[in-house]
Amino acid sequence: MTKQFAIKVFAPLAVSASLLTSAFMLSGAPPPAHADLPLVAPVTLQGVPSLAPMLKQVMPGVVNISVTGEAEVQSNLGPFMDDPFFRRFFGVPDTPQEREFQSVGSGVVVDAKKGYILTNNHVVENAKKLKVRLNDDREFDATLVGRDAETDIAVLKVEADHLDAVPMGDSDALEVGDFVVAIGSPFNLRQTVTSGIVSALGRTGVSSNYGGFIQTDASINPGNSGGALVDLRGQLVGIPSMIYSRSGGNIGIGFAIPVNLAKGIMAQLVEHGEVQRGRIGIMGQPLTPELAQAFGLKDTRGAVVTRVLPGSPAEKAGLKSEDIITEANGKVIADFFQLRNIVGLLRVGDKVDLKVLRDGKAKKISVTVGKDDEAAAAGDDLHPRLAGASFAPVDDGTRSENGDSGIIVQDIQPNSPAARSGLRKGDVIVSVNRKAVTTMDQFRKQAQGKGQLLLHIRRGSGAMFLLLQ
Repeated sequence: MTKQFAIKVFAPLAVSASLLTSAFMLSGAPPPAHADLPLVAPVTLQGVPSLAPMLKQVMPGVVNISVTGEAEVQSNLGPFMDDPFFRRFFGVPDTPQEREFQSVGSGVVVDAKKGYILTNNHVVENAKKLKVRLNDDREFDATLVGRDAETDIAVLKVEADHLDAVPMGDSDALEVGDFVVAIGSPFNLRQTVTSGIVSALGRTGVSSNYGGFIQTDASINPGNSGGALVDLRGQLVGIPSMIYSRSGGNIGIGFAIPVNLAKGIMAQLVEHGEVQRGRIGIMGQPLTPELAQAFGLKDTRGAVVTRVLPGSPAEKAGLKSEDIITEANGKVIADFFQLRNIVGLLRVGDKVDLKVLRDGKAKKISVTVGKDDEAAAAGDDLHPRLAGASFAPVDDGTRSENGDSGIIVQDIQPNSPAARSGLRKGDVIVSVNRKAVTTMDQFRKQAQGKGQLLLHIRRGSGAMFLLLQ
């Protein structure tokens, strides 16, 4: 149950870690220093390098997850589905129909004492019943502790003795070329192991949600989702989540969520049952070489602030449009996507210390992260057709002309995707996909992603439906 994205690419040649080690030994050349294969891939009695000793320690901590749930059957009536006359005419029930489904995925035991299991949100979404099957064939009912759609992380809990946890590593220490092993249940083939290398780090733009993915050519297929990506020391460094594919099978490009990100999300899910995500209220873009030249800069790393939302924590702290953010909490910022990841995963009330270039001079600005519902949202962070607009709850210091409650279009850039979609400044969105939205949290949950959006809008004294595809 792995997310798939169609793209035309050529599959790279996959070479296993053990074969590479053998090649180095036969040639007399030392193995790569960073991977350090002779130390972490023990030699068997026959003198052949093998990952088997490490896998014997790790594989008991990787589990199979069976999901039974119900999903709403989508109607193809588009904007007419809210009209009772059309619903009766086409025989569509007033209550949305649901169908039962069954699917499988993978998970990783990360706390043996408490029975916590990490997996993907899309594995357990819409689940009514969850079963976990261990490596020793024991089966347990699992409860959902919490899930976060934006990062695609979920936490389950089982009541079981003698669990084996996979130790968590440090995904920030990974380098391109490091050897990794993926373990999971591709196509429901339990306890399948594949090997490869880290192909790239910090991948963004492959998902509408938080980026920074680990790219690997270790074979990842449907069913691998939520499993383990481990280094050769047997430490968990990532949670396989997505693949690029034309056929649904692996072509050598898979993506895993870094374990450092997963740890932070898990801590909030265990404590609160949800992620209490904060915002600082800026819109921005990466610092391209062309922009760097226009700003008179040599370094192309950083995030350009294109707009500071009114009343936001960023405005109160003194951030301005055209500021270039180069560091956040001591970490060098490569682009705006990385900045969004760092800020978006902070808790409400945390401070983010920013290093900013303004007119070529360095400044330090500290911003206190605001509540999700108190901060305006940029459409760029939500849906491609909402890009260029900013949104705020009507009761957050902004009122529509007729006092409607909902989410108001606070501002909109000319010729932006949001403007071309038909939105106007002052529009009040009262529902998204037939679900009422009165808070920013509700709006984000409904408007997140790349799917179809049906917006019910109050405009002045009138109302309309706007279908964004």
